[in-house]
Amino acid sequence: MSRLDPGLIGTLYRAACLAELDALKPGNVHAFAPGHRMVVADFVTSAEVSAPPLARPGARVGERIRDGVAATMAAVGQNTNLGILLLCAPLATAAERGEGVVAVLDTLDRLDAVGVFAAIRLANPGGLGRAERHDVAAAAPASLRDAMAEAADRDRIARAYGTGFADVTAIGLPALTEARVRGLDPSWCTTAVHLAYLRSVPDSHIARKRGHTVAEGLRREVESTLAGLDLATQPVERLLVLDASLKARGLNPGTSADFTVTTLFWDALRAAGAALT
Repeated sequence: MSRLDPGLIGTLYRAACLAELDALKPGNVHAFAPGHRMVVADFVTSAEVSAPPLARPGARVGERIRDGVAATMAAVGQNTNLGILLLCAPLATAAERGEGVVAVLDTLDRLDAVGVFAAIRLANPGGLGRAERHDVAAAAPASLRDAMAEAADRDRIARAYGTGFADVTAIGLPALTEARVRGLDPSWCTTAVHLAYLRSVPDSHIARKRGHTVAEGLRREVESTLAGLDLATQPVERLLVLDASLKARGLNPGTSADFTVTTLFWDALRAAGAALT
């Protein structure tokens, strides 16, 4: 497997973050509309300051996540990218080492758990709650994979650590490929990826804050509201109506956005020569 230069990995990560912001993603912050007391500039800055720690040569997964979150909090003062870093750090590590993602996930240990738990405490994401085992307020466990497995039934990002990023390969990458085959512009390809996640699985950021019933209700709403939607027509107004509705209700499908960035990053790393699988 090819080993990618860390500088290139950082460049591709920034590009994936910025490309996601250019796309109209209902309910999230994007170039068409702000939301949830955040603006695009917050995310642009977050991408810039988190790229160096994410791509730091030889860094452990936990270090990349912790230092990326720390840099982000120092720069923008709020959690804009914890989920992105949790998902992208194993990909960056795999690309640098010339390994598959599963091989990287299999090496995660207590030091990685210490880094990730510190990152989560720094970011203090909404709706985190408490857990009987492996609570982030407690000492980090011996295995980060065990901690992620404990949260897998309520968090798609944690679940990704146990499935080898199955959502990316089963939902995101096929949607991206299909959109390109249809000849969609790059930003609309990104919208297609985001909508694929929204339609396929309940968003776990919404589930944590508002409950699984609300998250599943949103998934069904998106599926029915956007039935027959042709992204080739660039339906800005129709998507902005849904976008405004979600934001008025305080519904932010942040996990879907995190997986969208990750899909773009995975695709770019693969195009550059990283195998990842």
